[in-house]
Amino acid sequence: MKPETRREVMFGGFGGQGVVTAGFIAGQAAVVYDDKEAIFTQVYGPEARGSACYSGVVISEGEISYPYLLNPEIMVIMSQEAYEKFLPRLKDGGTLIVDSTIVSPDKQAEKYRLYKVPATETAEKLGRRIIANVIMLGFLGAVWDALSIEALQEAVKGRVPKKYLELNINAFQTGVKLGKKALKRKT
Repeated sequence: MKPETRREVMFGGFGGQGVVTAGFIAGQAAVVYDDKEAIFTQVYGPEARGSACYSGVVISEGEISYPYLLNPEIMVIMSQEAYEKFLPRLKDGGTLIVDSTIVSPDKQAEKYRLYKVPATETAEKLGRRIIANVIMLGFLGAVWDALSIEALQEAVKGRVPKKYLELNINAFQTGVKLGKKALKRKT
C-alpha cells in the first residue's frame, strides 16, 4: 500500500457557478484518469443558487486517512463572498486563483501565490458564462502538479453534455493557455 501523499484543492463561489461540478471533475480526473485516490466533498447553503458554497478534493497516491479538507494548498475562488468567507482556510504560502471578473483581492492575498484569471469575462467571449468553471479547471491543470492536464480534460469530456462538448473543450484549453502564460510570468 502506498503512503498518503495528501494534496488538497478547494473551489469556492456561489451556487450556480459550477463550483461543485468543478470539484467533482477534479476528483474524477484524479481517480479515473490519473490513477490516484481522491475524496470529493461539497458544502452549500440552504438556498442552492446565490449563496456561498464550496467543494473540496483531497488527492493522494495512497489511502486517504481523513476525507475532509484540512489545509488546502490551492484555492479557486469565483465570487467575492467566497473569497471573504473561505480565504482564511488557505494554507500559508498557498496558491490562490481568483476569477478577476468578479473577485477583487485585498491585502490578505499578498501572502499567497496569486493568479488573477478573467474566467467569467473569457467565458462570455466564448459564448456562455456558465463555462467559467471549466476555464478555471484548465488553468488549475496548468499551474498545479497534483492533477494532469490530460486527466482533467478527459474528466471534462465525460461530464459535459455532448451538445456542449466542443464549447467546454475550447474553454478548458483556453484556461490551460492562460495558466501556462501566467506560469511564464511568475518565473
